[in-house]
Formats: sequence, C-alpha cells, structure tokens
Amino acid sequence: MQVCVLGAGTMGHGIAQVTAMAGHDVRLRDIEMEYVESGLDAIRSNLDGGVERDKLTQEEADAAFDRIEGYTDLAEAVSGVALVIEAVPEDIDIKRETFEDVEEHAAADAVVASNTSSLSVTEVASVLSDPSRAVGLHFFNPVHIMGLVEVVVAEQTSEETLSFAREFVADIDKTAVEVTDSPGFASSRLGVALGCEAMRMVEEGVASAEDIDAAMELGYRHPMGPLKLTDVVGLDVRLDILEYLREELGERFRPPQVLKRKVRAGNLGKKSGEGFYVWEDGEAVRPADEGGR
Repeated sequence: MQVCVLGAGTMGHGIAQVTAMAGHDVRLRDIEMEYVESGLDAIRSNLDGGVERDKLTQEEADAAFDRIEGYTDLAEAVSGVALVIEAVPEDIDIKRETFEDVEEHAAADAVVASNTSSLSVTEVASVLSDPSRAVGLHFFNPVHIMGLVEVVVAEQTSEETLSFAREFVADIDKTAVEVTDSPGFASSRLGVALGCEAMRMVEEGVASAEDIDAAMELGYRHPMGPLKLTDVVGLDVRLDILEYLREELGERFRPPQVLKRKVRAGNLGKKSGEGFYVWEDGEAVRPADEGGR
C-alpha cells in the first residue's frame, strides 16, 4: 500500500518510519526540502539505532529506509495513495487547509487521517466533500517505540473508513484504542490533566519537579514522570492543548502560570534545551529553575 505522510517533523517522520517498517511504500512530504531531509536523517538514525540494539537487521533497516521517498510538491505526494496522514502543526486552520489541499489532489477513495492530539477531527473533516473518509490516527512520541494509536471516530467517519483504520494500525504492529471525537480524546485529556496538576504542585511548593516525577515513576510505574513528559512533548504544545480544553471544557484546564512563564521565555522543553529540566544531547541532565524565571 502507498501511504503519504504530510509533515516531516517529530511525529511525521516517526509515522513514516513505522509505516515503512511494516512494508508499505511511504511518501514523506514537507514544505521545504531541508525539512524533508532532516526527517529522513532522523529516520536513518533511528533505524541505525535499532540495528545497534539488535531490534532489526541491517538488511531490514535498509529495506525500510528505501521504501521512503521525500517530496515537497503536495499534489505529487498524495496522488494515487490509499492513505494520507497529516502531521502538520497543531492548528485547526492549518489542518483544515491541509485537508482541502489533499482533497484537490488525492484519489476520491483515499482515506484522509489526522494525527491531531486534541483538536476536533469532526471540524477538520467538515471541509471535505466526502468527510466519511476522514478519521483520526493519533500516534504517540516517539512513534517507533510507543505502541499506542488512538483511533478517533469523527461524526462523519464511515464504518468502512473505521475498519480501514483499525486494519492499518494492526498492520503496523500498534495497538488501537477507539474513542469518540471529543476535546482531548482520552489520552491527551488525561495526560494534560495529570501534567497540569503536577505543575500546580510545583507552583505551590508541594515538591520539586524531580520528586514529583519520581513519585509517579516509582509509585505508579509510569515510564516517565508528568513534568519530564511535558518537556518531551513540548511546553508550547501542552499550553495550546490546555487553552483549547479550557475553552471547550472549562476552568479545570486553566493553564498554570509556571507553564505560561516558561513558554514566554522560550523554554519549551527538550527541543529548546530547557523546560522543567535542562536537556543536553537529548537527555535531561538536571532540574531547571522551577520558578520559570
């Protein structure tokens, strides 16, 4: 099957990688070739790391990489594919515009999926002439490691589209959880609620970020504490999700001031080198100043 992934960033290149590893031909598209090449470099690095850890052979890694082709032209990228997955920035207008562009150039029977982590798939899909072919496929970071995909059923999603989505998730060796389209779905809504409370505990001096994370990792067996996970996801991303959920669901999702301060200061987490932790070479090396100053 031919699959097109729109967006070669963290999520996009991860989705492209696992899809190619499952034997599908993948077209990875972004607006500039430098972004595409950066995504391809990240995929190559991930595959090489898998070989080093004996997760796959060199031949398997090379074969997966060879199944991925980079594009900048959207019309060319989506032409003739069976599935298009958008992994563009988490902005409702950008996603709607992307769906409109896909409809103009993709086959009429292609399934169009959104990797949104919290936005309304129903609203995004409403721009399509046939929104029944739209569905949410919410992957988790890092995609090549995390086993979950949230299959988000929009109001317009047909049973045929839903069956296609279930089969695709199983085919790429992931586990699907099926949720009705609602603000934050299941995972983002629960995840940001936990992270939000952890941030308020830091603000109130209940415990340090490091100790709060250790409590959840050791006491509840979370693989990563809520504040370190916020750094990995991106503080700006978490802030956008909280503001959206506050608008849709009320004041219990009001963003904490410490989160706002850090985002205003450009401390966005792992990708900027500092959030609730200081990051070096992709690793959290020490807690950052918790006041966000």
